[in-house]
Amino acid sequence: MADNEPTPAEEAAARAKEKAEQDALPYKWTQTIGDLDVTISVPGNIKGRDVVVDIKKDSISAGIKGQEPILKGTLPHAIRPDESTWTLTTAPDGSKVIEVHLDKVNKMEWWAHVVTGAPKIDVTKIVPENSKLSDLDGETRSMVEKMMYDQRQKEMGLPTSDEQKKMDILKKFQEQHPEMDFSKAKIN
Repeated sequence: MADNEPTPAEEAAARAKEKAEQDALPYKWTQTIGDLDVTISVPGNIKGRDVVVDIKKDSISAGIKGQEPILKGTLPHAIRPDESTWTLTTAPDGSKVIEVHLDKVNKMEWWAHVVTGAPKIDVTKIVPENSKLSDLDGETRSMVEKMMYDQRQKEMGLPTSDEQKKMDILKKFQEQHPEMDFSKAKIN
């Protein structure tokens, strides 16, 4: 194979290696296109005041007071510190988790890792969950909603929004010019 495409076995090995590297990290992380969540397991006797989390635009440090940070490093991309948060939650089994929520500045970018020193994931393999319309900005959202509306109208054999607009304009014109005969008019 000259085109450097990995074989299914190489691909599986790369995924397995990536999974092993990610599983070995002292934290778990997930992301959407707009934000990133990190969970760090800590002993059940830890209280909020024992937790030290420092979130900056381009770096993070999180862990337990008096110990080496569990997560520390430079972020690969900028975040919005004011929109980023952390909480200490207790799981049903009594264990505790520090949950860190990072708000990405660039909402159109997948991260390969949380901090630059950590092993990377292959971002080309990320399959985004169906993005919610509410996550889109106004202009994009109205465009997508129009496309969805037009698609539904077509499926039901009804006019699309643009066709409806043309018909409304024509109807208005006919009302304003009753002397003209539109019975033979073709509408494109």
